[in-house]
Order: sequence, then structure tokens, then C-alpha cells
Amino acid sequence: MGRKTQIKCSGSIDRFEEVASFIYDRFGNSIKYIADVAGGQGMLSRILNKKYNYESEVIDPRHYQVVGVKNRESEYYSSMADYYDLIVGLHPDEAIREVVESAKVRPILVLPCCNFWDRTKKLGTKEMVEEITKWLKENNIKYEIITFKFKGPKNIGILTYKK
Repeated sequence: MGRKTQIKCSGSIDRFEEVASFIYDRFGNSIKYIADVAGGQGMLSRILNKKYNYESEVIDPRHYQVVGVKNRESEYYSSMADYYDLIVGLHPDEAIREVVESAKVRPILVLPCCNFWDRTKKLGTKEMVEEITKWLKENNIKYEIITFKFKGPKNIGILTYKK
């Protein structure tokens, strides 16, 4: 028997497949390049690349991607958004503001988790989504709230559209 490689993930492992499927269902072949911001090991990018033929790369200062997943060992800044067709932040932690600000130039899909949106207030997921959508409205950015079916309280996403 060969040695099995186990990938440790916190949270629902189903989230990667469900989010990748959502992206494909929503965008199909109209996009090609995806930024997987704070994508950790690259599980989402791996599915996007292998199953849906996108060119998704992880942008994360931590370097521990699964083999075969393209990565940029760097922090993400909204100024990088021009290169990509879609910016994805699946629980992007400290990169959340940069991901959301990318909506000024590109569509984004963000699933907020920890409160790095506004460190002056204690925000749960619901309150953070409200704060982010308030910012999107102030910047005249169209959006939609998505509730994903995977387990856990951090299954609410915000999808923005081009202006």
C-alpha cells in the first residue's frame, strides 16, 4: 500500500467543492484567471484548476500549498486585482478589506470569517456582512448575498458584479 497524504483543514471540507461549483455555475467560461486570496493549502484552487479548468492561484504569505497548486507567497493587495477575472476570499482573515476593495475593479466572492473588517467593533458574521454590504452600497457596487449549504456559521458569501 502506498503512503496516504492527509491534508488538515479546519471547518467543513465540503466548502471547497461547493464554492468551486458555485463559481463555475455562475461564471462558466466567461472567466479564466482567479485569485484565491489567503487560500492556505490551495484546496479551492486545486478544484478550480483540475475540475473546472480555471487558472487559479493562491495568494498567501504562508507557504504550504498542496503539490501542483500555483501560489504567490505574498500578501494580497487590491491593486493586484487588475490581473484577475475574479477575486475569491474564502475566509480571507486579515486580507478581507483588500479583497472587498477589489470589487471596485473586479467581481469578488468573499465569505467573511474573523473580524478583520473593523477592529474597533466586535462583529459576528452577520454584522460583518452588514458592514461590508454597507461599504459596497456607499461605493455603488452591485452585490448579492449567497448562503452556501456547507455546515458552519461562516457559510454566507457576498458576490459582487462589475459596475
